[in-house]
Amino acid sequence: IFLAMNTNEAITNDVLSHHLTAFGNNDLAEILKDYTEESQVLTPNGPLTGLAAIRQFFAEYFLAIPTGSAFTMKQLTVSHQVGYVAWASDSDIAQIPMGTDTFFLKGDKIIVHTVADYRIMK
Repeated sequence: IFLAMNTNEAITNDVLSHHLTAFGNNDLAEILKDYTEESQVLTPNGPLTGLAAIRQFFAEYFLAIPTGSAFTMKQLTVSHQVGYVAWASDSDIAQIPMGTDTFFLKGDKIIVHTVADYRIMK
């Protein structure tokens, strides 16, 4: 069991690292590699399912947090196949003093991703 937990956490760390790098680069093609057609992103506006909906979600998100924004990682925690990120961002478009994401993985894909942020438009 100990090896399985370490393997799960290593995979989760790898996927999160890829996701956060792609997000930081506003790279839609790379970010979508972490999801499947069955993946869901749960947002305050409701659930999004599938790659087309997830692509649109990130395209809109990149407008508020463009590449080069001041982004601060407040916390990154990995437990088994779950990753949790707390963060803040400041751009010319929006200040986000608090944002959170939780990622639930199945294998090396994000199957469920929850996201919420407190956004102050400028």
